[in-house]
Amino acid sequence: AKDYELRQYETAKWVSTVIKGETQKEAMRQGFWKLFHYIQGKNEKEMKIDMTVPVTCLVKSGCTDFKISFFVPFEHQDCPPQPTDSNVFIEERKAAALFVRSFGGFASPEKYAEEADALARTLRNRGQPFHEDFFYTAGYDSPFKLFNRHNEVWYFKK
Repeated sequence: AKDYELRQYETAKWVSTVIKGETQKEAMRQGFWKLFHYIQGKNEKEMKIDMTVPVTCLVKSGCTDFKISFFVPFEHQDCPPQPTDSNVFIEERKAAALFVRSFGGFASPEKYAEEADALARTLRNRGQPFHEDFFYTAGYDSPFKLFNRHNEVWYFKK
């Protein structure tokens, strides 16, 4: 469709952390730094790992816990180094079909919510079943990139 796409993602490992009781913006900031320390060597192998995209944030309806995640690079998928921070963990996300809406600019939590609402409305109007109680935000750019930014919101297909 012109305003969203349906993607199939394979099973993959992500390094994640959950930030509780903060605003989404603050949770993203705190979570990013915890995960950044992990890829800078705060792991059992003291190994530096390349930064990957997207950086995702799980947003659940009516919940102030946010799970922030970095994709584990392909060369580490089989055996990612274990985090040494007890609040950072490796998770395996199962293969899934996702509805994706892309947009540009600097994405605030409000903009992500607005785009997620627009995607949800479109999916409902088209009779596409999806898990409505949560969505993921996905950011692809460094904060220093000013133009041609790429952001997404993801809903899982039922």
